[in-house]
Amino acid sequence: MSSEDKEAQEDELLALASIYDEYEFKRAESVQGGEMRVSVDLPQNFGIFMTGSPLENLQNGKFECTVCFLPPIVLNFEFPVDYPSTSPPVFTLSSKWLSRAQLTALCKHLDNLWEENRGCVVLFAWMQFLKEETLGYLNITSPYEPKICEQEHKPNGAHNEEACCAIASAGAAAKEETLDPRAIQDIESQSSLIREILDLDQAQREKCFNSKMYLCDICFSEKLGSECTHFMDCSHVYCKACLKDYFEIQIRDGQVQSLNCPGSECSSAATPGQVKELVGEELFARYDRLLLQSSLDLMVDVVNCPRPCCQTPVVQEPSCSMAICSRCSYAFCILCKKTYHGVSPCKVALDKLIDLENDYLEADEATRKFLEQRYGQRVIQKALEEKGSREWLEKNSKTCPSCGTPIQKLDGCNKMTCTGCKQHFCWLCMRPLSKADPYGHFNDPGSPCVDRLFQMLENDADFQDEEN
Repeated sequence: MSSEDKEAQEDELLALASIYDEYEFKRAESVQGGEMRVSVDLPQNFGIFMTGSPLENLQNGKFECTVCFLPPIVLNFEFPVDYPSTSPPVFTLSSKWLSRAQLTALCKHLDNLWEENRGCVVLFAWMQFLKEETLGYLNITSPYEPKICEQEHKPNGAHNEEACCAIASAGAAAKEETLDPRAIQDIESQSSLIREILDLDQAQREKCFNSKMYLCDICFSEKLGSECTHFMDCSHVYCKACLKDYFEIQIRDGQVQSLNCPGSECSSAATPGQVKELVGEELFARYDRLLLQSSLDLMVDVVNCPRPCCQTPVVQEPSCSMAICSRCSYAFCILCKKTYHGVSPCKVALDKLIDLENDYLEADEATRKFLEQRYGQRVIQKALEEKGSREWLEKNSKTCPSCGTPIQKLDGCNKMTCTGCKQHFCWLCMRPLSKADPYGHFNDPGSPCVDRLFQMLENDADFQDEEN
């Protein structure tokens, strides 16, 4: 290696490290080379769509979304000893959403750029081309449908080139296109690609928000997005310092139902997570307590504590069969008036609810009042509604494997999250999923649901047909 080549290589690597962050450029430790992750510039409202196949079973046979970011094109490179004076960098080009044929075209153009700049460093020019001109060079427009080349699961991870090299034209005499061995489509299936696109787009949107400047409409100061909070429903942005003061005043005044966007005539509500991030633990505990109390104040049903020595009036919660006496802290079921039995079925709810419905409808006024005093007006109302809703739930929902909450699935993937206990579970086999990696269940070759993230059950399809 000449001293000029060595110096040029080192200068180029240092320049790349100063221009790009660690996500975009990572220098290799053992060789003169590295990895460059290029995020392609997308036009506004760039659409992605995929159609189903017998292997994928996408919901309704298709997937559509609008994204601001796509997974990066990855350029792995290594400098030969005579770069840049004589030889170009040795490289591979991989992508999750470009086919090998498209990547082959990009590889050829990178070779042409080297020929045009032979003797000069070329990596920055390659990066700029991939970032700014990939869509135009490949004639990609919105909406775009990625072409997935299915892989064989071989021990060495080799691609199934027979599938990847299939030619769109039906002409048997058409010449098979030669694919560059440096071109790699780094994805296995439609479901994994969809997950990659959605996860990265969300992460990059948040990163982009945190790095931009926004004008706070309260203090009229410009601040970084990392110092701001935005309301999801209305997209209004305010600095955290101003929102913190606003929320603290509202909470101290007991106005916990009014923690909305400060914008004029805007009713976008702050999430509990946003409130918790901005106010201290003491004020958040007050907010949580007042919010619960304000909900209780809207309830009208009251039952007495079933302990003979207490009999303190206790407010019934509308979404739970448990009540806790504020005097003796006794937790009991409002249906059977016995110690709360958790998610275990209540004997009154199972055995007597239908009878209670019939008795109440056929009873005179005095008997109705007696039943209301014994079971509570809310339980009576539940009995009147239970018959139809129970049959509907049995047909159109499943129960959470953790807490037993009925869950209805309308669309989306088979990774479900319980609205009650937040447990992740699989809609197909109803197994609880890991909180750290809930999608791993659908990628594990030993799982009965491998590659079935978007598979729709037959009864789900029948229900959707009825809804339509």
